[in-house]
Amino acid sequence: MKQFFFTMFAAMIVTKAVAQEGFTTGPVFDDFGPAATVEPDFEIPADATFQLAFDVSKKAEDGGLNKTLVSAARFINMHARAGVSPENIKLAVVVHGGAVKDVANASTDEENANAALVAALAKKGVRIIVCGQSAAYYKVANADLLPNVEMALSAMTAHALLQQEGYALNPF
Repeated sequence: MKQFFFTMFAAMIVTKAVAQEGFTTGPVFDDFGPAATVEPDFEIPADATFQLAFDVSKKAEDGGLNKTLVSAARFINMHARAGVSPENIKLAVVVHGGAVKDVANASTDEENANAALVAALAKKGVRIIVCGQSAAYYKVANADLLPNVEMALSAMTAHALLQQEGYALNPF
């Protein structure tokens, strides 16, 4: 019986490892946003444009990257790999709740693990917007934010204004 459970556990580990094979970074972000190359049946028009707002409130695990920030890089990488011009992709990430700390300077001697990712996203035109209400709650001032991170009155305000600019809310 022990052998059966060991075999099943080993199979789950191998399955997870195989599932992650084939996920690579690039062509836009070499260090972030791993994505798989797929053969979709749902075609993307050659002239497709994307304007999406991501929403994140969940803080990254200590020392880790924020999953939603990684997803923004993944979105750009996978669509560029599928033939969408990066100039046709406009993203914004609205940050609130505990995730505010993921886009602020570290309060310790350690560097924020997300600093390089935030810089890379900003360099490619991704807007990162912090909820001012969450920032106030967590005592994060404008000067505490990583470079290129914007402070909004609230996450609700940011989403409403982004929607007026034509951004759709990414449901994930």
